[in-house]
Amino acid sequence: MSREGSAVGGGAPTRRSKGASRFGWLLDPKLVTVALGSLAVIVVAGLVQVSFGAYSMTVGEAWRAVLDPAVLLDPRWLLNFLVGEELMRAVTGYGGELPELARETLIVWNIRLPRVLVGALVGVNLGVSGAIFQAVTRNELASPFILGVSSGAGLMILLTLVVFGSLSAFLPLIAALGGSVAFLIVYAIAWKNGTSPVRLVLAGVIVGTVFGSLQTALFFFADDIAVVQSAIQWTTGSLTGTDWTQVRLALPWTIVAALLSVAGSRQLNLLLLGEQTAKSLGMSIEKVRFALSGVAVLAAAASIAVAGIVSFVGLIVPHMVRNLVGSDYKKLIVGCLFVGPALMVGADVGARLGMSVLTGADAQIPVGIVTGLVGGPYFLYLMRRQRNMGEL
Repeated sequence: MSREGSAVGGGAPTRRSKGASRFGWLLDPKLVTVALGSLAVIVVAGLVQVSFGAYSMTVGEAWRAVLDPAVLLDPRWLLNFLVGEELMRAVTGYGGELPELARETLIVWNIRLPRVLVGALVGVNLGVSGAIFQAVTRNELASPFILGVSSGAGLMILLTLVVFGSLSAFLPLIAALGGSVAFLIVYAIAWKNGTSPVRLVLAGVIVGTVFGSLQTALFFFADDIAVVQSAIQWTTGSLTGTDWTQVRLALPWTIVAALLSVAGSRQLNLLLLGEQTAKSLGMSIEKVRFALSGVAVLAAAASIAVAGIVSFVGLIVPHMVRNLVGSDYKKLIVGCLFVGPALMVGADVGARLGMSVLTGADAQIPVGIVTGLVGGPYFLYLMRRQRNMGEL
């Protein structure tokens, strides 16, 4: 063999080994186990979710409807669901009637499956948002609730429903705008020649308390009981009535937030080392902190826009993943992308079927109540188990 050949042959394994070592953490046994376990929960809970309703079907029938080749192998139907009929026809140039689907397939794909998908997207967004906020503030008690994002969104929801009822069609966008403005106010209050984790948390508590009081005050101005019920549904978090419109609204922002959070995992790890260490490694602390906070606000806003304010998920998902895979944010963010959806889809099954099992009544409760009932005791367990609860 020539020297050129040996040089080329010797260089390839080196490049491969560098690539393997760079992404080798993805094959961490704990992370793989968490991902596979979460996917199993999502699949099982999703099948239960699509099996129950006014039109009853068995789990087997629901499974066959989900995997119906008439949908999965027909790009026209897939695009019809994912982007809407008008855009589907513009992309494909198809002008005729879509092929008929079986009744079970129509019910599952049109009504029940979107609810599962919205729950999964909300879980991704809240898990990622909570993980980022906890790193930015170096406080494991941080979440979209603590930093005022949820309170700002809730206030704008109530204000729209009670005062500007004609704008209720734009409620998702208004909720996202309210959450974003609230965090900007928090950041402005915390700014003093820069910000600090402690000032961000304190400012978030202040803004959240003020906005929460304004929310309570607005209830007294609502004369229509339907408005009050709608406001309660939004401020407690609910997936009732979600369809493909909500999937289309949340999906692009969820993908963007997930990719940016994975890309920023190295910076999140550096932030946890402390400001002095991060600065010595060449990081621009304020720029990175504001940019990553923007990603977290984007993720939380995407969740609030389609499901309202779901409590505790953004707080406990990072804790659950941290206990399972460790504190390395490369693994933590990826873990949140799986555990968040599993928790939300599972909780929504409880929200939809819990009343039927417990009381026999055909009624649903908001999923935010279920996550609160699950998250509260779990967080109490963490608090009792860990002596130093608070700063990361």
